[in-house]
Amino acid sequence: MVLKDFIEKHERLLEKRKQQGLLRKLEVVRQKVKGIIDINGRKLIDFSSNDYLGLSSNKEMAAAAVEALETWGCGAGASRLMSGNAAIFHELEGKVAEMSSKDEALLFGSGYLANIGVISGLVGRKDCVFADRLVHASILDGIHLSRARLYRFRHNDASHLESLLKRERKKHDNALIVVESLYSMDGDVAPLKRITDLKKEYNTLLLVDEAHAVGILGPEGRGLVQEDVAQDADITVGTFGKAYGSYGAYAALGTQMKEILVNQARPFIFSTALPPHVAAVNLKAVALAAQMDSVRKKVAELSQAFRDEISRRCGLQCFGNHHIIPVIVGDNDKALEMQQRLKEKGFFVKAVRPPTVPDGTARLRISVTAHHAPEHVISLARAIAEYGLEINR
Repeated sequence: MVLKDFIEKHERLLEKRKQQGLLRKLEVVRQKVKGIIDINGRKLIDFSSNDYLGLSSNKEMAAAAVEALETWGCGAGASRLMSGNAAIFHELEGKVAEMSSKDEALLFGSGYLANIGVISGLVGRKDCVFADRLVHASILDGIHLSRARLYRFRHNDASHLESLLKRERKKHDNALIVVESLYSMDGDVAPLKRITDLKKEYNTLLLVDEAHAVGILGPEGRGLVQEDVAQDADITVGTFGKAYGSYGAYAALGTQMKEILVNQARPFIFSTALPPHVAAVNLKAVALAAQMDSVRKKVAELSQAFRDEISRRCGLQCFGNHHIIPVIVGDNDKALEMQQRLKEKGFFVKAVRPPTVPDGTARLRISVTAHHAPEHVISLARAIAEYGLEINR
């Protein structure tokens, strides 16, 4: 009876979500090849991928995986604090630290685990965290796990952050500011220079999540932090699962801070280590990405071409200036309708709705990657403009 009541309660909640246009569904992918995705036998141009440099199908990375599989086997077999601490992890951490202008780095199983591990490992109930209102769910979950006091400032509003620091910082032992360098749902960038100035003035730590920037933005794709605040960000978190085309994540930081996390970051301590062959793939990806300026330029040009085309054709709003392009629709059902109609036209574009984004800002999230050609982005922009004008009549 308890199970029946439990199921019935959650079925009612799911039905409510469906009526609100918020129900999530899995779609089975049969194949993904160079930007073409097969959904139930239908081949679509994929504009939902984070494979920004197209590295997920790179043959050199695949060869590195095969070689490491023969050396290390399929899995680490243990956490790194037991017998899973393969030498290749230290090699990768050294490369990441060098790339990030830090003394050390620490690997995690995913970007989600990195954020909850770093934040909950560094601050506690007597401390506080100042976070941009639009930071990723993993950051908020890390803050909640830490039991630190959370203060949220308006998105990219350094003046609001300053007012909160002025009023609240002195009430707590340690303080941490957390931002994303490139926001995953809005495609805009944080005012990092102003935030680092505030960080120094109010004696806080600064964590910058570079998940959607590293590999694709900044000098040699090393992230936006590297443009002018590399020495001021205490921790940068990045992932291998987006522009690097693989899996896993890292925190780049100082030597003492790494030692603290090895002892206090629960997702690191209590998780089996990444498969060593994944680390080998990541090593190859970091090396390859550093030499891909022409690909980064191509992605930037394609992104701008999309923006130019859609701005000429309709009044739908696009944020940001980079490869993540949100087209704001507003209404949940309208966003889902546009998603379906674009699929009928041959495009795989996902509607993103609350709670992933704020209420009333449902959107199509366009990801431009190296797999795309000019005709892909132009035809997508025209289709969105056509359907957007029709739906909004």
